[in-house]
Amino acid sequence: MDSGNSDNIRGLAFLLPLLLFVVAAVMFARYRRDEATAHIDDAALAADIAADSAVRIISPFDPNSADYREMVSAGVPRQVAVNLIKWRTSGKVFRIAEDVALCYGMTDSLYDILAPYIIIGEQYALRPSTGSAADFAPAVHAPRELHLEPFAIDTATAGYLRYVGFSKRQAELIVRYRDMIGGIRDMEEFRECYAVSDEMADTLAPYIVFPTAAATSDGGLIEINSADSAALRSVWGIGERSVEDIIRYRELLGGYCRIEQLAELKTVTEANFERIITQIYCDSCKIRKIDINFATPESLAEHPYISARTLRRIVKQRELKGGWVSIEEMIDENILSAEQAARLAPYLRFSDTPR
Repeated sequence: MDSGNSDNIRGLAFLLPLLLFVVAAVMFARYRRDEATAHIDDAALAADIAADSAVRIISPFDPNSADYREMVSAGVPRQVAVNLIKWRTSGKVFRIAEDVALCYGMTDSLYDILAPYIIIGEQYALRPSTGSAADFAPAVHAPRELHLEPFAIDTATAGYLRYVGFSKRQAELIVRYRDMIGGIRDMEEFRECYAVSDEMADTLAPYIVFPTAAATSDGGLIEINSADSAALRSVWGIGERSVEDIIRYRELLGGYCRIEQLAELKTVTEANFERIITQIYCDSCKIRKIDINFATPESLAEHPYISARTLRRIVKQRELKGGWVSIEEMIDENILSAEQAARLAPYLRFSDTPR
């Protein structure tokens, strides 16, 4: 009897480690499966976000109360919807529509699409007159107590805006709004910003200096091919990001031959373009031309008006015949379409080539 018990005990002692090993192996396999599934889900989520680049709004939504499914149905990309919910669960509240623009993953273009459909419930909405919103509480000092001097609203930093009485969030939103519209040129545009209450606007009105039309010795207009960043920034409608894009595109083109080319930039909106064209002009004599018969493929590829397909045609045909004498010849040989030729002609030079 004792011998049987001993055998049983030895059997259990042998089986127990084996059983633990099997359990551990099963748990590890399940973990790896879950991890793989998570990676698949992440990949699918990334694909969904990419597919959401062309957002189609179905219905309005309140970022303070809408659940994940409601946001996605309203056209919010899935990852952004997750970030909006994370914002809420951390204890924060969307007081105004522009708060949504500050959420991680929210791009300017996406916010522009969503903005008309963002609804802030009355229980969450900012009420500047009552001072009840903690996120928008005024600074310690009221503006009238600071003995302010006139300041330029288009160059004021977020730190200075906090000094004159705005909260940190308000100051950030004002700067973002200013950059988004290419500058604040009058009190009406200043008041249109959600972060500016009527009381603050009335208080600061005597001190705000708005930009005046840019002026030069040549008819009061800015020549965009020779203007530096400071000169471009002085033009109503051109913000900091627009300045960078205008200069970068100017370098790629070799200079602007028409002021209408500014409309090809994403950061220059239709409304801003209408403002800008009344303050600038273009000296096409300052553009940098390309010698089409001798330029390297690398330099040709950098020009925005030469596609990869067009580049291959140019290089192949140039090697076969040695070059061209006119833009019309390139059209006749199907190197360029009439539209491409019209855009490229101001930038091309035809040097003599041996025939």
